[in-house]
Amino acid sequence: EAPPKLEENPAEAFTDSSLFAHWGQDLSPENRRIALKQFQYYGYNAYLSDRLPLDRPLPDLRPNGCRNLTFPERLPEVSIVFIFVNEALSVILRSIHSAIDRTPAHLLKEIILVDDNSNNEELKEKLKKYVDEANARKPGFIKVVRHSKQEGLIRSRVSGWRVATAPVVALFDAHVEFNVGWAEPVLTRIKENRKRVISPSFDNIKYDNFEIEEYPLSAQGFDWELWCRYLNPPKSWWKLENTTAPIRSPALIGCFIVDREYFQEIGLLDEGMEVYGGENVELGIRVWQCGGSVEVLPCSRIAHIERAHKPYTEDLTAHVRRNALRVAEVWMDEFKSHVYMAWNIPQEVSHKDL
Repeated sequence: EAPPKLEENPAEAFTDSSLFAHWGQDLSPENRRIALKQFQYYGYNAYLSDRLPLDRPLPDLRPNGCRNLTFPERLPEVSIVFIFVNEALSVILRSIHSAIDRTPAHLLKEIILVDDNSNNEELKEKLKKYVDEANARKPGFIKVVRHSKQEGLIRSRVSGWRVATAPVVALFDAHVEFNVGWAEPVLTRIKENRKRVISPSFDNIKYDNFEIEEYPLSAQGFDWELWCRYLNPPKSWWKLENTTAPIRSPALIGCFIVDREYFQEIGLLDEGMEVYGGENVELGIRVWQCGGSVEVLPCSRIAHIERAHKPYTEDLTAHVRRNALRVAEVWMDEFKSHVYMAWNIPQEVSHKDL
């Protein structure tokens, strides 16, 4: 027997196996090729996303007790900001739909889309058409910010914040789906204390078949490379024996909700960071050291696509490393040596560019 013909590109053979492990066995060879090409571009199964309804139901994964909580009648409005670069249009639209469908209308002031200089044509005309139609029904409801050059995730979030007008701003990736009742617990905690920066509890949208995978409740911390990690909630939380209670958290995974003016008072995100990574840990450290607190709310659940690969640049590590060392130099005093050690970089090296 002749040996099986290898793919021209070994990477393609590899991504092939990961995309089709749990999905797409019944596709024709041509459709597999199209699906694979889209997967390599987006880092998730855009082919399948385009065929799913924009308003699909999600399983309600809130812990027992969340449905019995009551919230104040008067809560602050929220502006939801979505950041994207070359995201699949159907994924962005599903993010928007779920935000509108699952946020009480009187609490959702506006949606802001920040396009960090995508070169994907679909995100120009088709997205504009969708926004125009939405704004015809509700003038000014969806705002679009388009960057003329790529600024990276960190500065894009700040761009979105600058346009927001509600008292509370929610900063999210544009590949999420909001679950029922996500907003009221968050807005209640911020109304009680404007210095709370809140993260929802995340579940996973699997990148290959778009099924929802429940993640366990966790705090959001970091390792010595200052890379974000899900952590077991602290002992003090377990002792409460109340799975609806807020979880105090050292840092943030990246999507968060904050009082708009408080965010400005503590200096927004560090815009001297490049592209991606580290800003969420930096924000956590800064909030805690400036008299605020960070909480993860078990009753506020959001599903988020964990991509197979990121869309930004080829070498994310260089940016993440530089950003981590910048955080260490700014905030970590005698503990910064741990960060240099984790990245295997001698501390004697001069880092003027940080």
